[in-house]
Amino acid sequence: MSESQPRKVALLGLMLESNSFAPVITEEDYVNRVYLAGHEILRDLASIDPMLPTEMRGFCNEMDGLSAWQAAPILVGLVEAGGPLDHGFFETTVAEMRRRLEAAMPLDAVYICNHGAMITTEILDPDGEIFAMVREVVGPDTPIVATLDLHGNVSSRMVQSVDVIVSYQTNPHVDMFERGKEAALILQELFAGMKPEVAFLRLPIVPPTVTLLTEEGPYAELIDYGQTLEGKEIVNVSILGGFAYSDTPKNGLAIIVTARVRGGVAERAAKDIAERAWKEHKRFTPILTPLETAVERVLEASRNPELSPVILADVADNPGGGGNGNTMWIVEALHEAGAEGVIAGVINDPALAAEATGLGEGATFTAVFNRDEPDQFSRRFEVEARVVALRDGDCVGRKGFYAGRRMNLGRTALLDIGGIQVVVISIRTQCADPVFLEMMGLDIGAARAVVVKSRGHFRAGFSEFFGPDQVIEVDAPGLTSPILSRFDFRNMRRPVFPVDRKVEWSVPA
Repeated sequence: MSESQPRKVALLGLMLESNSFAPVITEEDYVNRVYLAGHEILRDLASIDPMLPTEMRGFCNEMDGLSAWQAAPILVGLVEAGGPLDHGFFETTVAEMRRRLEAAMPLDAVYICNHGAMITTEILDPDGEIFAMVREVVGPDTPIVATLDLHGNVSSRMVQSVDVIVSYQTNPHVDMFERGKEAALILQELFAGMKPEVAFLRLPIVPPTVTLLTEEGPYAELIDYGQTLEGKEIVNVSILGGFAYSDTPKNGLAIIVTARVRGGVAERAAKDIAERAWKEHKRFTPILTPLETAVERVLEASRNPELSPVILADVADNPGGGGNGNTMWIVEALHEAGAEGVIAGVINDPALAAEATGLGEGATFTAVFNRDEPDQFSRRFEVEARVVALRDGDCVGRKGFYAGRRMNLGRTALLDIGGIQVVVISIRTQCADPVFLEMMGLDIGAARAVVVKSRGHFRAGFSEFFGPDQVIEVDAPGLTSPILSRFDFRNMRRPVFPVDRKVEWSVPA
């Protein structure tokens, strides 16, 4: 290729974090969120508030500033975490990716933007299927770089099919743009002739979600140490905590070290990190607040204005981890206790949002949450309510995980059920951004307590209102409970900590 010709780089990705215990994800779920192909991708990237994954924007932004290049947009899908993906739709999507890749040949490189913890209704490593398909199409010598969520579950097939994997370093995830940029920078080194050596180790640790924060704790310390190893010889250190609920043989804390040089540098670094991780493995034990204690904390805050307000994380019903976002255990307990000054959201109940919309603002009625009881945790809850506000659910994230991203929550209603203001939505979404509540006219700063359907990303979105000492992670029933012993794992390799309490392991010789 002559120096004057721009390098042609394919862009593709299919993002899904799959909870094997949650309802199946279908084509409709992707269409309701993000499913773009060809020039639709470029149009979205050029918009003021794009819908595409943030790391895709970071990659393209950095490529624009580095060298002449030509984007070959293939297909990108993004959806809220959920259950296994319908396998027929997966096969259709991968076939379309292949067709478009083959039509775009010859290519100088490929960028894959995946989550890494997807399963389908038939297979347990669809991310590996996508990676391998891309390698088969472009051949052994074309550089492929991929970015993954730090909750990705990594297989050997994934590592062997691409040149470099770059994972997030922050949880809550606020570094996606930077990781996309990093992938672009590494691609430039591959263009310049770098021949990376990659080491991959997986440990028998399946960390519960609440133990994977990166501000403090065992995972934060591991991430920080890994970054100290990057330098002249090592180009990237990615440490993925994984996602327990996918329930796959590739579950387990994964260490991927990519070196610029050969000779075992990457392997030595990976073993060093693994040894540190195993020494601290018992710290990956979740500590939650019982529901009764959480309710008492709210009552104390509502009665005493001198106390700091609190935010209750419904970590067991997190849509960002595959939860339905509709369980009412916490709200019902607060209502029965007579709590006041409380905001709760966002509750996924399309039927209730539609009924409230039909009644109109100001109407009073008996609100029935989970009238069909879609799963064992989402029990029916009836309460007298008043319709305060109605919206179409279209918004742009303003802080944290969703910042700058156009979102659609579907038909949305604000219901007053006494001392609790409840935001009900129609498209299942994690409550990680304050705009989801603010667009309904709610003053978060005036609330004595806020209940969010989120595991951890709310920490970045709501940090202006609540510090770490005001966060209460509540132990309530749900599809994403951090107490992993409550789940019937069938595919995960055993023993693993903390599902199993006694696990023996040592760094491979």
